[in-house]
Amino acid sequence: MAWVILLLLLVSVCPSSSLDVQDLQPPRYNLSLDRPPQERWAPVLRHYNYSYLREALRYVYDSSVPKWAHALILPLTDIDLALLVKEPYAGEIRGIAKTLGVSPGDVLALNLAYEATAFCTSIIAQDEKGNVYHGRNLDYNFADILRNLTVELNFISNGQIKYTGTTFLGYIGLWTGQSPYSFTVSGDARERDGKWWENAIYAFLKRSSPVSWLVRDTLENAKDFQTAVLHLSKTPIIAETYYIMAGAHAREGVVITRNRGGPADIWPLDPLSGEWFRVETNYDHWINPPPTDDRRTPAIKALNATGQANINFDSLYKVLSVIPVLNNETVYTTVMSAAYPEKYTTRKRNLKEGHKE
Repeated sequence: MAWVILLLLLVSVCPSSSLDVQDLQPPRYNLSLDRPPQERWAPVLRHYNYSYLREALRYVYDSSVPKWAHALILPLTDIDLALLVKEPYAGEIRGIAKTLGVSPGDVLALNLAYEATAFCTSIIAQDEKGNVYHGRNLDYNFADILRNLTVELNFISNGQIKYTGTTFLGYIGLWTGQSPYSFTVSGDARERDGKWWENAIYAFLKRSSPVSWLVRDTLENAKDFQTAVLHLSKTPIIAETYYIMAGAHAREGVVITRNRGGPADIWPLDPLSGEWFRVETNYDHWINPPPTDDRRTPAIKALNATGQANINFDSLYKVLSVIPVLNNETVYTTVMSAAYPEKYTTRKRNLKEGHKE
């Protein structure tokens, strides 16, 4: 029944959008950090059909969150939320819940459901002039639904863009973002085992940060690339992950392989030694990816064919469009460079018939 409702409401998600999402730019909105947390998301959400958003939200967490976790999370009240979630995120969750007419537990469950399923490809690359580019494909289950929930957000403070990110409606974290003239960051999930929820709930109750919330914290608070690297490396998180970062200057690029408590590996760009790019999917870079999910090798082959002299926003987008780097679960592609913040671009992706895997 939920699927029927979703399909009926799909066309009314956004008045200006259509069902064909092939390489379409998602809408971009301003979100004011100067407003109280509970009021920040309402101006964005009002552009959408609340009934669809409620159905999409419930479908994602019903399909992702185990029943025992439902029993812990969904009954949460505003009072419970204050004990578990720090500000401003507790206030933002309350505000989203109030706007959509759902419980705070519903919104928190949705946010936690996304934390372990970002099966993605991230690339950083430096051209021969020292410009550093950053691109990512974000792959999720429920890609058909999530493409319609994808938005770009400018987070505004004192009338200025403090940072920009790409996310889903109802999701307060960021897997992709940019601090202008400072750094860019993307996150790729590291673990997929069946124990994820038990471990994540335990870590969350210990007040460790969700992976994507730490990205947003870092974008908001870190003053430069090096500070951001330290923050993303050392802060306890609820799930293992990869943080991929690029700065605004030559040689500023790194892949951080994270355990929950700290870094397992730091893998920087090394263009002086000919290592002008790094590719991270969902597997430790020092082991071979499984043959059934090898997006790394095609990406490396495409980057070598492109060459350092020809790497730029357009050619990096083309690398991220090579199958299976681009696949049926790719929700969006973002290309960015901290030195050129106006170039931040996201495209929703949908493989055409005849190009399916």
